[in-house]
Amino acid sequence: MPISTFFDGVAGVRFDTPDDNKNRTYGAVGVHGLAPQWFEIDADLFISDKPAFRVEAEYEALITNYLILTPSIEFDLPLNDDTVNGVGRWGPKLEVGARLSYDLIDRSAAPYIGVHYERVFGRTADLKEQEDEEGDAIYFVSGVRLMF
Repeated sequence: MPISTFFDGVAGVRFDTPDDNKNRTYGAVGVHGLAPQWFEIDADLFISDKPAFRVEAEYEALITNYLILTPSIEFDLPLNDDTVNGVGRWGPKLEVGARLSYDLIDRSAAPYIGVHYERVFGRTADLKEQEDEEGDAIYFVSGVRLMF
């Protein structure tokens, strides 16, 4: 539903199925759109007995007409403890990354490679440490973006 020229209001359902942990179902409300300078912004509130907030920003930087660098940042903030799934109240997760893609066939297919760094803070980091898990990780990604 449009709420302004460049932003839409969204509502829906989110269903999480973490490995070997308890599944979660959330109601979701948020705004998605294009901010000044062409930054794509998504901000969502997930409502349940374990609510959370997420905001993500992404930008497509054209290096050439076909080669595109897409940096992104995502911030997840749990509003309650979910110790079963290793998430602590006010213990945010921050993910920073970039993908390099090459547009083929009028932008309808674009293979990409990229790197993403993820880190948890606060109570979530404490819970990871208690489970002898790392609080940060680097991921290398590859794939194909398809538009149709």
